[in-house]
Amino acid sequence: MTKEPYLVFAANAFALMGLRQLFFLIGGLLDKLVYLSVGLAVVLGFIGLKLTFEALHHDGVSWAPEIPILGSLAIIVGTLAVTTVASLLKSRSDRNKELDAVMDEAAGLETEEAGERG
Repeated sequence: MTKEPYLVFAANAFALMGLRQLFFLIGGLLDKLVYLSVGLAVVLGFIGLKLTFEALHHDGVSWAPEIPILGSLAIIVGTLAVTTVASLLKSRSDRNKELDAVMDEAAGLETEEAGERG
């Protein structure tokens, strides 16, 4: 946390520019990443908790833990990785179920056509 206005402005400006590019990248993947909103909610909750603990720790509250930067990074990357893998597995499973349903329907139509001919 800092009170330097230039640093705060620059960090926010670069974050917004990065989020804009990330939005276009993820825009095409949103159909496949069904659990992304859950993962982002967990990440934002964790960041809020970390900032709260950091402020409490800075104010001298003894019970407030100090979460290290590498630990935070590991939690954030791990959460995003788990939600991405789970989303891709679910979308693959859903696609396979749709293909099975189409194949079953096609097989049923072939059976009906064969019955009408015979």
